Order: sequence, then C-alpha cells, then structure tokens
Amino acid sequence: MDSVETYQIIESYPDDKYLPSYLIHATWDQTIIHILFAVDVANTNVRIVTAYHPYPKEWEPGFMRRKEP
Repeated sequence: MDSVETYQIIESYPDDKYLPSYLIHATWDQTIIHILFAVDVANTNVRIVTAYHPYPKEWEPGFMRRKEP
C-alpha cells in the first residue's frame, strides 16, 4: 500500500513562518513516517519540508499525538 493511501493530518500550522504547513502521519512498507509539508496556496505548490521516523520517546503509542512535556 502506498503512503498516500494511509496518510492523516495530525498537526497543522496555519501561521507557520513562511507558508501554512501540515504534519502528516503515514505508513510505508509497514513503517510509520511523519512528513511535514508546506502549502503555497497562491501558486498551487506543495513543498515537502522534511520526512522522518518519529522518535518513540516524543510520541504517544501510534505516533499520532505528541507526549506532554
């Protein structure tokens, strides 16, 4: 299954520094990944900022919600 078929927006940052951005939770090859992307609505562009494997100590089980500090 492709990650695009499994993604969920788990955080949104509408007032991010340069462009509104979104953190996506997705599964690829049975591995959970997070992808942060920015949306340039005026120019209909989507820009991937970063993609990473979430760090278990920072996330609740399932990696959909950050742990409280």
